Amino acid sequence: MMRSLAFPLIVAVIAPAPASAASSYAVLGPRFALGKADSETGRAIIARARAALSRPPGAIPQLHTEGTLPGKGIREISLVAKRDQPIVLDLAMAWRLTGDRAFLDQAGRYLDAWARIYQMSFNPIDETGFDTLMMAYDLTKPDLPAYHRVRIDAFWRRMATGYLDAMDAGPRNANTNWQSHRIKLATMAAFETGDRALIDRARAAYRKQIAVNLRADGSTFDFEERDALHYVTYDLDPLMMAALAAKTHGEDWYGWTAPGGAGLGRSLTWLAQFANGTKTHIEFASSKVQFDRDRAAAGQDEYAPHPWKPEAALDTFWIARLLDPRFEPLADTLAANAKRRPAAWLTLY
Repeated sequence: MMRSLAFPLIVAVIAPAPASAASSYAVLGPRFALGKADSETGRAIIARARAALSRPPGAIPQLHTEGTLPGKGIREISLVAKRDQPIVLDLAMAWRLTGDRAFLDQAGRYLDAWARIYQMSFNPIDETGFDTLMMAYDLTKPDLPAYHRVRIDAFWRRMATGYLDAMDAGPRNANTNWQSHRIKLATMAAFETGDRALIDRARAAYRKQIAVNLRADGSTFDFEERDALHYVTYDLDPLMMAALAAKTHGEDWYGWTAPGGAGLGRSLTWLAQFANGTKTHIEFASSKVQFDRDRAAAGQDEYAPHPWKPEAALDTFWIARLLDPRFEPLADTLAANAKRRPAAWLTLY
């Protein structure tokens, strides 16, 4: 690392095993968002959370959007259910910002509903959005009723164990973005449990993926396969979330470099030349994957050849700035030029 990356809003601790409700968390530690209620972002979060206080949870037994085209029944049902993911994080952040127990209670209802109803498929594309529920749990766990915590803790343990077991078994797409998302979910869930054996397994899986998915020149396997920077960010974002979870618990995964020279920092530097406008790229022009062409033909224009826009990397470099201060200026530039703000939790971090 170039310098200490300790951040004032999140306390870095080594999670014991077994961990207490107050000490084990995935990413967002005990001091997250202190003093931010009056910020523009804080006010927006509170307004969204207040609007969701009467909205019932939309948990369903299984999500499935991966490999589906628009108009498919399960896809549309799943997209509606996935609306819960940003809502529960808003509720949890509003609780931390205001101390209003109405937000805590509603966040608890959402988290408990998903822990009770959802049956994990261990498809990482379908389930990648559960990272938001883990972050919501980070912010509410110490204050939720014990009966909620028992059920939700068991849910995260099943997630960590299931994804780690799946990776050990050699799943399909074991060197693509799928594996990056498996690693994110397994790592965050492992830190959520505070179980050192699960964390050690997640660390080994992370290092293996760095070695096989990222290239020494900074490019990625998915870029070669899909000819799309969209899939570069889709690889790097979950790997950075795993590294950020480790960092908040006192471990430097970001700085680890594979024997062949691949590393997160090198891949982010490679991507930065496109994000800062030094280089340009036409997305999906030479994709080797038929499904990309099928989606374009079905009207999903984002999978048809088109110029990549730097603002697509906005959240990517806002996560990166939490791991490596070299990327702070680029993150700020992207935020200034984009037509949207970074994810709210990144703004408050």
